[in-house]
Amino acid sequence: MASIRPIEGAASALQRERMVERQLVRRGVRDARVLAAMREVPREAFLEPGMREFAYEDSPLPIPDGQTISQPYVVARMIEAARIGPGDRVLEVGTGSGYAAAVLARVAGEVCTIERHASLAALARRRLETHGAAAVEVRAGDGTLGWPERAPFDAILVAAGGPEPPPALLDQLARGGRLVMPVGDADAQSLLRITRRDAGRYDEEDLGDVRFVPLIGAQGWSEEEAARPHARRRERQRLPRREPTAPRALAAQLRDASEPLPAIDDDAFAAAFDRFAGARVVLLGEASHGTREFHRARAAITRRLIERHGFGIVAVEADWPDAAAVDRTLRGRSVPAPEPPFRRFPTWMWRNTDVAEFLAWLRAWNADRAPERRAGFYGLDLYSLGASIEAVLAYLDRVDPAGAGVARERYGCLMPWSNDPAAYGRMVLDEAYRSCEADAVAMLRDLLARRLDYARRDGDRFFDAEQNARLVAEAERYYRTMYYGSRGTWNLRDTHMADTLGRLLERGGSRARAVVWAHNSHIGDARHTEMGQVRGELNLGQLCRERYGDAAVALVGFGTDCGTVAAAEVWDGPMRVMDVRHALDGSYERLSRDAGIERCLVDLRPHVHATLRERLAGPLLERFIGVIYRPDTERWSHYAEASLPRQFDAWVWFERTEAVVPLPAGARAGGEETYPFGL
Repeated sequence: MASIRPIEGAASALQRERMVERQLVRRGVRDARVLAAMREVPREAFLEPGMREFAYEDSPLPIPDGQTISQPYVVARMIEAARIGPGDRVLEVGTGSGYAAAVLARVAGEVCTIERHASLAALARRRLETHGAAAVEVRAGDGTLGWPERAPFDAILVAAGGPEPPPALLDQLARGGRLVMPVGDADAQSLLRITRRDAGRYDEEDLGDVRFVPLIGAQGWSEEEAARPHARRRERQRLPRREPTAPRALAAQLRDASEPLPAIDDDAFAAAFDRFAGARVVLLGEASHGTREFHRARAAITRRLIERHGFGIVAVEADWPDAAAVDRTLRGRSVPAPEPPFRRFPTWMWRNTDVAEFLAWLRAWNADRAPERRAGFYGLDLYSLGASIEAVLAYLDRVDPAGAGVARERYGCLMPWSNDPAAYGRMVLDEAYRSCEADAVAMLRDLLARRLDYARRDGDRFFDAEQNARLVAEAERYYRTMYYGSRGTWNLRDTHMADTLGRLLERGGSRARAVVWAHNSHIGDARHTEMGQVRGELNLGQLCRERYGDAAVALVGFGTDCGTVAAAEVWDGPMRVMDVRHALDGSYERLSRDAGIERCLVDLRPHVHATLRERLAGPLLERFIGVIYRPDTERWSHYAEASLPRQFDAWVWFERTEAVVPLPAGARAGGEETYPFGL
């Protein structure tokens, strides 16, 4: 083994230990030497400064020259698959950042690595020298041709996907040597382990589906082919044909258990969900934010739960002030909103024709009922820092002008960031801004201390102001935490949503019941998904089950195979209508498609279809499309492992879906203040 000194990095040993336990061990990586090496090497040291905060995320990350540093699990999996011993000579093709080479240096006896981008090779060499792996030899050149002068190699690892194993690399394997590399086309690659038995004879094993950048070189893809992804398709006869991940027998069993659903407008569609009417909270998901069928189905189910079963709370994955402005109109309380609701990105998520139609129905329903029997519409999310500050100040201006003056002083340090709260997280490193947290919390405490006095004047308005004050305090913490990584912010956000829902139920009394609209990633129990088991994240569905009990909660997930979706390519980018790709092999969506039913409900509760539940337990892949859709990197951007029957109580399937229709950007005079009724 190369002589190397211990690595010191900015990331704590605790972060690396958490990454190893959650992302590697729980996924089955067992090689003790690989795990020890992954615990030692600081991934952030091999990233650009702007990406270091994401070093221990469970994902690949960009590096210069359009390349990526592989997901930690993929690095560990490939090294383990190569079965590297302490004295082995190893060739790595695709140095990239140098991170994998640094890990290999702690596992192998000798490491050579080739990078086709000279600037990346030079950068990796400097980082390896700085962080204790100077013995690694780095060369700039065509990795598909290997390193003949240093051959033979006991193991060769290729960190890019090629159309077939390069003959030069096969020739440079020692007898018994292992080549581990992804082979396939742009859309689907298989991670292969090829072992050389003797001259011209190799054993080949398929280790599963992966996705890598293209392997460019004389014995890989050409530059032209790499620039035209859809042209990168070559048949490789030597690849053994794989059986479908979803066997026909399981698809047939799923089909037998599926309950076909009529059109959404048919009363029988929503009636199929009466089985969940006894729950206190029914959470209705969506596989993508910009899909008509998901909004329309949730609207139909919610109407029935309100009309037939007495539900009175509709709580959605939206900002509290925006939903409150709509709710005031829905329940006949004409308090003008400070600005039009649902104008923050992504506007199409709630400002679309299907949501507008549901809200118009809800307003008409409420118009014929006494105030105490009207259904309310509430936002659970916490992104509205600026709007919530304005709402608290507007309330205090009406009921307590002196208190409003104190509030303006306390919120003063947050006001510069009200329109760009994400920038606030960076500023808390400055001592001058560290009092913002204490001031926001003090304002909430003051408001709660005068609860009885304020609430006597108008209980509804006070409850709204209290919720906004809570939101300011929690949003401050959210944006402060965002600067240090995403797991903490996700957990803060979903805990806030669960707490808000809890306050709504408590305020409504013991008989209050709620319908929740949120993404599948929020409403499916995180304990039975990759997000909980690997990334340590919790979510709203999990918290509801823990707080109210399984019998009082119904978690309903939604899925689709293909069609169109309204989404953006980047955050805060323009909305586009995009084609949704067919579901990947090995996913619940592919299994649902193979079942052959256009639109159906599958009851996943423990006492129903027990054998199917056991066979569906997986885990398999599940697709999650939010407001961003990146079809070219769909496997890594939008799929995660999950156990569907443990994650949800029911699965609603639409084989083909359509994008939502956003409301016009402009509105008639007066229309903005009365959204959606003035359109």
